[in-house]
Amino acid sequence: MNRNSRIPAAAALLVLLVALDQGTKWLAITFLKDRPGIAFPASWHPHDLFRLQYATNAGAFLSLGSGLSESMRFALLIGLNAVILSVVAGFLVFRRTMPPAVAAGLTMILAGGVGNLIDRIFREGLVVDFMNMGIGFGGFSLRTGIFNIADLAIVGGLILLLLVEAARMRAEKQSAHS
Repeated sequence: MNRNSRIPAAAALLVLLVALDQGTKWLAITFLKDRPGIAFPASWHPHDLFRLQYATNAGAFLSLGSGLSESMRFALLIGLNAVILSVVAGFLVFRRTMPPAVAAGLTMILAGGVGNLIDRIFREGLVVDFMNMGIGFGGFSLRTGIFNIADLAIVGGLILLLLVEAARMRAEKQSAHS
């Protein structure tokens, strides 16, 4: 995919994902903050599959770094994050050609990072999270951490990039054996 077609497609996906992330966070603040979580399906509680539950996160993935000083969290989670996102954006904009799946994966990662960065800047260093999934059988229960649309975009982008790389390696291996 060349730059002329990639930039508008990436911009559209970026705007869509950031708007979806920020819109759902607004809904979570409006309808879930200071209320108990909502479980789906409700009849399965406490071993429900999906919960909507308001939370904020001062750290990164699974609250990593939340115990750091405020200045250290700012440097890492806002400063370093902004630098990394700028590099990803620059790669998307300035690279001459790029496979469409790679462009989509990088854009998803960029959108998720921007969505969470907006939270950190405008919500005193906190990210709004509101979704939680899990399964439970008998006395056993397994749940994810609480996450948001930005987190889903980042994970989805990483998975897409890993799939592209696995396909590239498989094709390379097959051509080496031919």
